Amino acid sequence: MATDSLNSLYIVSKHPKAGSMVVALGMVDFLKRHYGRIAFFRPLVYSADKDEDTQTIQEWFGLKQSYTEAVGIQIDEAEKLISEDLFDEFMGKLLDRYLDLKKHYDFVICLGLADEHLSSLIDYDINVEIAKNFSAPIVGVFVPQIQKQEEVTEEINLWKYAIKMQGAELFMLFVNRCENPFYKIHREALKNNFSFPVALLPNIKDLDSISVSQIVQDIKADLLSGSQEMLYRIIGRTHIAAMNIDHFLTHIRQKDIIVTSADRSDIIFAAILAHHASSQPSMSAILLCGDFKPAQSVMHLLESIEPIQIPILYLEDDIFTVLEKLQTLTPGLSMQTPNKIATALSIFNSNISTKELIQKLSLAPSNILTPAMFKHQLFERAAKEIKSIVLTEAEDDRILIAADILLRRRVASMILLGAEAEIVARAKILGLDLKGAVIIDPADKVLKMRLCKCYFKLRKHKGMTIQEASEAISNKTLFGTMLVYEGMADGMVSGATHTTRETILPALQTIKTKPGFTIVSSCFFMCFDREVLVYADCAVNPDPDAEQLAQIAIASADTAQKFGLAPRVAMLSYSSGSSGTGAEVEKVRKATEIVRQKRPDLLIEGPIQYDAAVDPAVGANKMPGSKVAGHANVFIFPDLNTGNNTYKAVQRSAGAIAVGPILLGLKKPVNDLSRGCSVVDIVNTVALTAIQAQNEEQQ
Repeated sequence: MATDSLNSLYIVSKHPKAGSMVVALGMVDFLKRHYGRIAFFRPLVYSADKDEDTQTIQEWFGLKQSYTEAVGIQIDEAEKLISEDLFDEFMGKLLDRYLDLKKHYDFVICLGLADEHLSSLIDYDINVEIAKNFSAPIVGVFVPQIQKQEEVTEEINLWKYAIKMQGAELFMLFVNRCENPFYKIHREALKNNFSFPVALLPNIKDLDSISVSQIVQDIKADLLSGSQEMLYRIIGRTHIAAMNIDHFLTHIRQKDIIVTSADRSDIIFAAILAHHASSQPSMSAILLCGDFKPAQSVMHLLESIEPIQIPILYLEDDIFTVLEKLQTLTPGLSMQTPNKIATALSIFNSNISTKELIQKLSLAPSNILTPAMFKHQLFERAAKEIKSIVLTEAEDDRILIAADILLRRRVASMILLGAEAEIVARAKILGLDLKGAVIIDPADKVLKMRLCKCYFKLRKHKGMTIQEASEAISNKTLFGTMLVYEGMADGMVSGATHTTRETILPALQTIKTKPGFTIVSSCFFMCFDREVLVYADCAVNPDPDAEQLAQIAIASADTAQKFGLAPRVAMLSYSSGSSGTGAEVEKVRKATEIVRQKRPDLLIEGPIQYDAAVDPAVGANKMPGSKVAGHANVFIFPDLNTGNNTYKAVQRSAGAIAVGPILLGLKKPVNDLSRGCSVVDIVNTVALTAIQAQNEEQQ
């Protein structure tokens, strides 16, 4: 990386509710895609208790620094030093920590602390002074007092003047909480009026709402019923239910938290029924209060009808005290609100110019690709050209939750297979927003007949009848595959409830393999602490011959390149070079020669042992002069037994994160999930599939 490139920024806001945390999350997310090692630093913190914003940034992005390294000094200590005219000592303490971070990290992003309750000694100006002493350009965040172009332009100029007068440098300004129509009308105009980047961010109500998790975490409500995921729900309104059921039901609103006495079992059951009814709005939670919890008979009945898809909380206070406690909660972004963080990142990424930021930061290209960079680049690459990905198993809650996240992050256009009423009802119960998803019902007679006829034409040479085709197309995996074949979707992800064979077979029958490929294979991206490697084939082909092994190597190398790795391919065996003999070694040797003939541009070595492929010293000893030995990043295993066991052993023993399997060799992307997949696995696989779809279209 170039030494003259900018390597620190300082985020400053005048007001505690300006939205600097949204900008901090967005900037770290952006920087993680371009720098190997990112550090976060908050020079001033409230108290000795851990700063939640700092913890959130560290945990969300997996930053490799301790909390102590990420914070400077407490406000009371800073006030004392400044009041005693010991500003140099104050700044010296901060510089010691800041400069130590710069020695060990590629980029340091700082977040200032603005609070209207601080004394006049510690205010907006002190953050600018710290930034100046850090030689860190300022990223400003403010909410316009009047949303008219002339007034906003004047505020921007005041920021520019104030920072210049203090001798600091203004890098960029974010104008936050912009209402429509001001946001839409002036978004582009204001960007082009200044010598520095200006970004307008829209006002999103959800970001200013508390979540159910805060009631549990901050005011210590008991969770009587519900899962951790339910606590992520956002609360729109507090609804006190002190009326009879008839009136209560007519006053429910979307995202309500129902507050009622714990002895109002009628309200409790009415609220649960209403939440599960498609005709009623989706509620966020039920909060019970009073001197005692619901009666045992009520609790037993609730337990018998689980799972209830709405969290039920309890506080041992009267209703008025509960309302007072709720009013003390401040909306925030934390690990307890992953849906809000996803929304914040989407807002940020949709309203900045990546090209402009890269140019202004003077980023130099780097060959480093850490796991964090790899995973963050997935979303950036996918979002560059939105592709439609069909998810066949919408009856699975994991799929719906992943779709909600993907839509919030604007990673892909989601197509969900299933009955619309059922999916909408389930999304409502789970508190998800799937309005942006396309729902296709496989029972739709017109579409089903179209796909049936197409499938029949593809398979009639195999003796298939139209009746058999009609029965086969009722399978959701085949239905989704045919949507991809017909161009109604760009890719498909399946396997959360189906086997690998059920996912791959329809693709082989319809989409088929690319020219030059006779097999479908797979690879995993293995994410280690400091590097990302590719393992193949670990999921599909039991015993490939030399020609098939060569195809696997070429497909894996091309996939690695598409996802940011410069491929150096190791064809693995139990011997290196010409030292060994035997049928298995000869197969690998022949496969290596086939690759060299077909793709002379690829760096490849084989046969080679794993230790010689990864360890420079061993590689230099066993295969001197090789450009791959000791530096390989794409590993081709000779058979499925070796590959599958190796990737699982490494995953468990070395703590590597395995992303995949990614299916290779098909004309259009279809990818398989494991039946034990997590929501994160689904999100990552959809992003990978979307990128594959972009690449297939470009070929």
